[in-house]
Amino acid sequence: MKSLTSRRARAIVVALAAGSLALTACSKNEGGKSGADSKKDQQQASVQSKAVTYADAAGSTGPAPEVPGAKPGGTIQVYQEAGLSHLDPGQIYVSDAGQVANLLFRRLTQFKEDDKGNVSVVGDLATDSGQSSDGGKTWTYKLKDGVKDANGKPITSADVRHSVERLYAKFIFDGPTYLQTWLSGADYRKALPGGGFDGKHLPATVLDTPDDKTVVFHFDTARPDLPQTLAMAGYGVVPEKSDTKEKYDKAPVATGPYKIQSYKADKSLVLVKNTNWDPKTDSVRHQYVDGFNFQFGITESTQTKRLIADQGEDKNAIQLTNGVEATQVQDVVGNPEVNKRVTKGYQPYVMQLTFNLDRVKDKKVREAVTYAVNSKALIAGEGGVYGGDVAPNYFAPTLPGYEPTYDPYGRLKTPQGNIAKATEMVKALPENEKTLVFAYSNSEAGQKRKVAIEDALTKVGFKIVSKEVDSASYYEQIGKLANPYDMYITGWGQDWPSPGTVVTPIYDGSQVADGSSNYSHVKDQKVDALIKKALTQQPTEAAATWKEAHHYLLENVIPSAPLWYTKQIMLSGSNIGGARYGSVSSLIDINRLYLKS
Repeated sequence: MKSLTSRRARAIVVALAAGSLALTACSKNEGGKSGADSKKDQQQASVQSKAVTYADAAGSTGPAPEVPGAKPGGTIQVYQEAGLSHLDPGQIYVSDAGQVANLLFRRLTQFKEDDKGNVSVVGDLATDSGQSSDGGKTWTYKLKDGVKDANGKPITSADVRHSVERLYAKFIFDGPTYLQTWLSGADYRKALPGGGFDGKHLPATVLDTPDDKTVVFHFDTARPDLPQTLAMAGYGVVPEKSDTKEKYDKAPVATGPYKIQSYKADKSLVLVKNTNWDPKTDSVRHQYVDGFNFQFGITESTQTKRLIADQGEDKNAIQLTNGVEATQVQDVVGNPEVNKRVTKGYQPYVMQLTFNLDRVKDKKVREAVTYAVNSKALIAGEGGVYGGDVAPNYFAPTLPGYEPTYDPYGRLKTPQGNIAKATEMVKALPENEKTLVFAYSNSEAGQKRKVAIEDALTKVGFKIVSKEVDSASYYEQIGKLANPYDMYITGWGQDWPSPGTVVTPIYDGSQVADGSSNYSHVKDQKVDALIKKALTQQPTEAAATWKEAHHYLLENVIPSAPLWYTKQIMLSGSNIGGARYGSVSSLIDINRLYLKS
């Protein structure tokens, strides 16, 4: 899951994700004093490394449990600095759109979180989390009765098949690729270049729909994580007869509790109730408020000021993926009345300074930068201890296999950078390798990061040429193979609790392509072999393989410099009810909000 706003990364999901946005993966936290104690925060974050359970039909039956004290009515105001990356489900892999997707789109399965932060996978469109056979190579899903889209048309297995097959089309370039590659290999687009729009389909030996209510996936190896994969926002259903291809990104058809009334890209998005959504079919979502009014272009600092003041419509407002602006954190946590309205917790994202290996080919350059970067200054720009902790490696505290003391570059001892060592390394470099082009997002957070990166690297002898990139299309721009940048800050978080959802999407050589999340363009035979090995092992055996891959990447390849682990601290208006930190989104749990009056 990648992150766009400080992480806020993809995944994600996750943001789930991401995000930056990043689809993704934190323990429930409704306020209080946590956030200043990093060790305590990391212990709380470990809830995300717990195994996700798979629910049966009983656990997948709606309606969702009522939120205590919830009332119907009213409109929630939603503030966000950057515009949405996408609205087409197949393109969603960062946290901003992932949050919106929770309101708009349903998929075969969905993540469900209890009041203790435990997460399960339930059937969403499907009656349960899935039935596996053939040693886990075959998965069968039955669709629930009474599920319709916003136009009142029943969702059938043909719509699910279409939603999968359209992902093979070239215009889908920015979403997750797990399912496609599992079904058809790394070159999956060749298996169905028309994306199903030309009347051709995947063979029944790969994807079968024997009747209107049944969907069967056939893989060449066991895929025990499929229920979690299908719960990602990027696998939301797209009704076949409503699909407008590229245009769908601007006007998608809803299947969730809300639908789009109006959308002005980068300006506003208005959601209203979807009257064709049946709560009896949905065990996760609610429809308490009449709608959501998203306002884009509101800076993080302005959001924070307005929410602290808590006047008028701001009482009914939330932040989407932005958080409390760094310089105002103390104004929030130091005021008991304001601090009561805080939602905070650990995120699954590791923010990194990622190198474009097609341009920064000398490992010594990458090593020097890794020693030089100033995590302390970057974290200060995120809100200090409330915004993040120094990252000594690529695995976050939320991930199984996290090693808090694995620190090959001494980041924990020198969070401001090892200036002396980096300076000596830069002196030994050829002059033509001392100039580096750095891409940064044109958001408030991006501007702060630019200053910190320039200061740290200039200090040790590098010349930094900074290039501004539009924040709404940031990941799209750095995701181009031929991008003109040497390095850029990225954030990635687990799509579900497995190192495979971190190592595979960003370091697998087969993922080097336009729109892929292998932003460093790593192609290493040893890494690829370890990934392939781990994906065929049981989790306990795979743990050692993922660890080997992690250490080899950080010490021998250096595709990026680890910078910081992200935390999130968000503020809501005083009239917002049901606010809690979501373990799945690593943001405010948008599924359960209501207005108190």
